[in-house]
Amino acid sequence: MGRFARSWALVKLCWRVLQQDKELVVFPIISTIGVLVVTVSFVVPGFFTGFWQDISDNGVGVGFWVLVAFFYLVEYLVIIFFNAALVSAAIVRLEGGDPTLGDGLRGAWSHAGAILGYAAIAATVGLVLQLLRERGGIAGVIVSALGGMAWNIITFLVVPVLVVEGVGPVTAIKRSAGLLKKTWGEQVIGSAGIGLVFGLLGLAVGVVGIGLGVLVMSAGIVALGLAVIAVAVIAIVVIALLGATLRGIYSAALYEYAVGGETGAFDRETLAAAFQPRRSRRGI
Repeated sequence: MGRFARSWALVKLCWRVLQQDKELVVFPIISTIGVLVVTVSFVVPGFFTGFWQDISDNGVGVGFWVLVAFFYLVEYLVIIFFNAALVSAAIVRLEGGDPTLGDGLRGAWSHAGAILGYAAIAATVGLVLQLLRERGGIAGVIVSALGGMAWNIITFLVVPVLVVEGVGPVTAIKRSAGLLKKTWGEQVIGSAGIGLVFGLLGLAVGVVGIGLGVLVMSAGIVALGLAVIAVAVIAIVVIALLGATLRGIYSAALYEYAVGGETGAFDRETLAAAFQPRRSRRGI
């Protein structure tokens, strides 16, 4: 089986997992809400304390960069934690189990220390890339884009490694980079394919829905036009959440494929178990 065919098979497997475990989309939802809460909690107090006005008047100082570094750390921690919860639950399904949301949360929490360490590393890399974009001119933008792309490829399997193998963040990064030799084709094809499909779908819904809403409003039916736009925006958010969920499941499936020869986890019996009819579930 070639890389394209194998990537497509893995994507179809992930879609079947998502169909059977629709509640997995809860993790990206909570992650998104968490990111919004963190952003508001960092930005809004600055208006009441005069922090942002002081920066506007006196320029950026050390305090600003300390705040930005802490902000990056907290946001990355939220994102990685709930991604780890998603991957933990997906791994249970791929290995023949019947996961609950609680399984995912417990899986992430049991590796909270490693997740925090990886969040610190990822936040540092993200901050450095942001500085390159803002202060490096055109060369900085190019280097930042290439560096970000390379970092995302190298670390694509870090979260599955963390939650399955229980190693530290540095070892997980090295392990992910090592697995890249076997999975780079499937990783690029599958991940990019998921992003492209859901991105184009969201764009199409946005153009049609918002355009239709504006057209209806221009005809004098303002309330209906606003309702159409609201539905389009909600649809775009749902599409984005489904894409994020599928991408998390794909990282788990790709990890299982990559280590299948070592653990026997990714075989026909496992695939059959992943496709079994859904049983009754427990709550969190």
